[in-house]
Amino acid sequence: MGESMKYTRLSKDQAACLLVDHQAGLISLVQDFSPGEFKNNVLALADTAKYFNLPTVLTTSFEEGPNGPLVPELKESFPNAAYIRRPGQINAWDNDDFVNAVKKADRQQLIIAGVVTEVCVAFPALSAIEAGYQVFVVTDASGTFNEVTRNAAWSRMAAAGVQLMSWFGVACELHRDWRNDIEGLGNLLSNHIPNYRNLMTSFFARK
Repeated sequence: MGESMKYTRLSKDQAACLLVDHQAGLISLVQDFSPGEFKNNVLALADTAKYFNLPTVLTTSFEEGPNGPLVPELKESFPNAAYIRRPGQINAWDNDDFVNAVKKADRQQLIIAGVVTEVCVAFPALSAIEAGYQVFVVTDASGTFNEVTRNAAWSRMAAAGVQLMSWFGVACELHRDWRNDIEGLGNLLSNHIPNYRNLMTSFFARK
């Protein structure tokens, strides 16, 4: 028998959220999710980070060029978050201000999502693994050109030790126990999964 697998769980006390290059221009490149689905997933992750009070870092790449500005909903969601406008570095980890913002968060676990998956997500994720962080990439809040490039990026990151999760998985693993806040988690999930509203409606009707 080989070494037993160690289950490293996300912890709301150890995690920070890094939202990388969710920019108006770049998002138009996302083809592996429909526009509405992708926007919902990104905002669901943002709401999860807010709900659990996770330190959050926003960053953009070359805003003045074709990549465009940060989508306004994220800036509105995190008005006091570190916001790093990278002048040109493609890998956010190559920007000292970004790395310093991550270090200032003082969290060992990094939840990363962005556009596009094989570049803006994979590059800092691999860099953070090398730097000794535990890295969790949110697959459905990261997008790219097609499933071929997405799957190649997922394979590359997983081979390096990155954990691949959905925003729903992130929310549930951070919460740990429904009894911590039934209504709070229920509302978070219901706001982004319409069918989940039916579960919560039936639950509250029984009370």
